Amino acid sequence: MHKLYVVHSSHPSEAVRRALALKGIPCKTVELLIPTHAPLMRLRFGERTVPALKLDGGEKVSGSRAIMRKLDELVADPPLLPPEHEPALRAAVLEAERWGDEVLQPLARRIAWGALKRNPRAIPSYQAASRLPRLPRPVVKLVAPAVIAVERRMNGASDDVVRADLRALPAHLDHVDGVIAAGVLGRDDDRPSAADLQIGSSLRLLGTIGDARPLLAGRPAEALATKLFADFPGDVPAGTFPPDWLAR
Repeated sequence: MHKLYVVHSSHPSEAVRRALALKGIPCKTVELLIPTHAPLMRLRFGERTVPALKLDGGEKVSGSRAIMRKLDELVADPPLLPPEHEPALRAAVLEAERWGDEVLQPLARRIAWGALKRNPRAIPSYQAASRLPRLPRPVVKLVAPAVIAVERRMNGASDDVVRADLRALPAHLDHVDGVIAAGVLGRDDDRPSAADLQIGSSLRLLGTIGDARPLLAGRPAEALATKLFADFPGDVPAGTFPPDWLAR
């Protein structure tokens, strides 16, 4: 059986899991613990990030975009990209997927780790429904600062960067709303594209941050995320970030 390596509450991992479910591809999920996943993934796949897929024949594929291409090869229907005889739409979906992977995904991750730095007590909320044994709260409290520091460093989530991300977030959400209005995203709730999954999962992670929720509220972007990823763990209460970090 195929094996999918993930970190629980990782938004690209959730995007790939949703794609596997849509295509009905059976797969064993191997859940790894932050931040020990990084050296383990580098050892197994040559890359430190999740998700990664090991096919039952031994082939290894890393990264959500590469995995989704492979899933379309394995099971054609439902497709994660528009057909080649619709080149303009296909190109637009591919560009939206690229933007979601290269721009929105790391931004959401940086904001999440920036929020957890200020409210580490929220960490257990991101482990809801995890298959890994739950650590006692005293242990979580003890190890959280080190875990957060490692992840912030690996993801470039310095205070200055996170502040800039938060102030830029409304413009990014406007961009998503525009792509939805253009008919590139959200075309079919029952047959989402790779771009829908890539962008929707990042938006849903942002929706777990209390200070970001008002920026999402009522937008087409929020509707896209909640339709595709209704059950997404995590909650960082509003008021975590300094008020002057937030876009006005």
